[in-house]
Amino acid sequence: MSALPQVQEASFEPMEPSWLDAVVRVEQTAYAHPWSLLNFQDALKSGYQAQVLVAGGQVLGYFVAMKGVDEVHLLNITVAPAYQGQGWARVMLDALGVWSRGQGMQWLWLEARVSNVRALQVYTTHGFQRVGLRKKYYPDGFGQREDAIVMSLKL
Repeated sequence: MSALPQVQEASFEPMEPSWLDAVVRVEQTAYAHPWSLLNFQDALKSGYQAQVLVAGGQVLGYFVAMKGVDEVHLLNITVAPAYQGQGWARVMLDALGVWSRGQGMQWLWLEARVSNVRALQVYTTHGFQRVGLRKKYYPDGFGQREDAIVMSLKL
């Protein structure tokens, strides 16, 4: 299998039902505990901010975020494994920040598994600060639960 070429240009599309099969395929390749199709469908029905980052018809990544009173909670952000390490997470975080500011929001919030060192590094580099710990927040696949680090970014 040959390596995929590095993508130079991509665009955001609203996450609509027509994207969900591709999004779920990426989700299943990226995580041991992926969101289900129903999770994505519920997010869309709830009116959450959901965007797909695409290039040449390929899903590079996506994010789903929920707007609150003066904050946005990032529920899911994923870069397809084949496109990781190319800066697409930063692009999506920037886009989410621009949208959030445009909505008058003051903060971005998220949780990340304590074991997800790569994501924690991306968030920290992006300016997020660790503000707490949620004990046993995520399933770990062995009948146990994994802690989550809570992070925030002042917009």
